[in-house]
Parts: sequence; structure tokens; C-alpha cells
Amino acid sequence: MVADEKEASAGLKGVQTLMRGLDILDQVIDGPVKVTDLARNLELTKSTTHRLVQALRARDYLSITTDGYSLGPKLLQLGTMAHEQVDYVRLARPHMEALSEQTGYCVFIGKREGDWSRHLERVTGRQRLRVATAPGDRRHIVETGLGKALLLDEDTETLTRLFRAARPDADAKRLKTWLGEMEAHAKRGVVMHESEAGDGVRSVAAPIRDSKGKIAIALSIAGAAVYLTDEVVENLLAPVRNTAADVSAVLGHATR
Repeated sequence: MVADEKEASAGLKGVQTLMRGLDILDQVIDGPVKVTDLARNLELTKSTTHRLVQALRARDYLSITTDGYSLGPKLLQLGTMAHEQVDYVRLARPHMEALSEQTGYCVFIGKREGDWSRHLERVTGRQRLRVATAPGDRRHIVETGLGKALLLDEDTETLTRLFRAARPDADAKRLKTWLGEMEAHAKRGVVMHESEAGDGVRSVAAPIRDSKGKIAIALSIAGAAVYLTDEVVENLLAPVRNTAADVSAVLGHATR
């Protein structure tokens, strides 16, 4: 019984030490913090705080700078690995299903591949006329609403290059109009797109951001124009924007 109690006590102390170490990492996320400030913020003694930061520094979880302790190379390495291993389909799928159930429309997610966009996943809606695009399909990035959502942070020079690559015969007036449309999409945070391929497809799309605020993937609702009327599209802006924000939050981005 005594041995069990000692083991339990040691376990509690170990958990407490671990939590304090994690609290320290939380403190330095936004920049270097001095030991005295860490101790005060966490209500720890200076000696305890010093012991914890030295242990974290020894394992490269913290680095020492002239301004105090900051995140160490081990955390940067882990962050890079976590980013590379993100399973966007698995994380986004429940939110896609909920959006499709709420609206009845087909929901897609996709990522950027250079000058192209790749559709990663689709949740089929309830309409009889369905979008033929399937997971794995690749389109020039300026040709779809999902692709445009992936470009909302790009500068005018990049957007101009991409537009001319996809539409080499377009004149300066058409380019100016398109750039104006992209600027409006960026301000709204949601893309309203009408296909120019003659297939009668319309879509509403929004970017999904990672923990650094960068666009990682994009989400869209797409369907036949006979279903996605102007009024319907207007009513879909908030659900698409909110779902994209929810998935962004899963990726660690503080959206609201």
C-alpha cells in the first residue's frame, strides 16, 4: 500500500512538472521571455523556473537569447514535421460532411500545386445534377473557385502571371477586370465563381489557413447554376466562410 502511494505521489509530481514545462512553452510562443517574468506569470519560484527552463534547454525545446528564453530548434523541427504530416482530408472531412448536410450541395477541398489546383476530396450533395470533378482532378489554378481561393494572398504580379499563363489570348481589359474581381474576393474572404468553360457550374470557395496564417488548402461548394442562383450563392457565403474558419482552427489558426 505504501509503495503504491509513493508511486502515485511520484506520478502526480511528474505530471505537475510536465504541465509546468508546457506552461513555459506556452509563455514563449509569441517571443522571448526572461526567467523572472516566467516565474511571475506562472506563480513559480525563480529557482523552480530556472530548473525547468534549463531542462527544456538541454533537450533543445528552449533557446537562450539576449531578451530571454525562446522556442528552441527541437520545437521548430517538430513543427515542420507536423506541418508536413497533416492529413488535410481526414481533418476536413467531418466539416465537409456537415456543410454538405446543411446546404445539400457538393463540397470540395483542394490544394495548390504550383500553377495548378488539385482536388483532394469531395462530399456529394443531394442535387440530381452533380459536378463531375473528382478527387485527384487537376485544373489550372485560375479556372476554378477553389483555385482562386488558394490565391487570395498573392500579389498583383503573381496573379497577372497566372492569368496570362491560363489565358494567353485575353486582352488588357479582361485582365484588369479579373484582377479587380480577385481584389473583391480577397476583401470579402470568399470567392464567388462562375465557370467560363461552358459547363454551367458555379461555386463558392474560401481559403483554409494553417497555424502561421498561410493558406494551406481551400474549401468550396459547387453545383449547377440552375441550383446555385444569385440568391442561393449569397446565402452560402457565411456557411462556407464559417466552415473554412472551423477547419483553419483545427489546423491551429486563430480565425475568430
